[in-house]
Amino acid sequence: MSRLQRRDPGHDPSPDDEQKKVALGYVQEAWAEARLDGIDGDCMAQTCLFAALAEFVTTYGEEAAAGYAEGLAGRIRNGEFSIDLSRQ
Repeated sequence: MSRLQRRDPGHDPSPDDEQKKVALGYVQEAWAEARLDGIDGDCMAQTCLFAALAEFVTTYGEEAAAGYAEGLAGRIRNGEFSIDLSRQ
């Protein structure tokens, strides 16, 4: 599961990093469209997490996906998923 680990920000963007940026754009567009259709943000968040974890299980297996999920609490506490609201 090394592909799931964060890369050193000092390196040039890899094709994988670029693909992640494009993928995030697709998710953000789908999210915005769902909100326009009246889908609650919390519902979208839970559904996206389910879909992402199901994909990890399919790709890497249950143990590897569980190991990845165990590390999420620390990453959340470290602010890796916090959005700087002043940039929006």
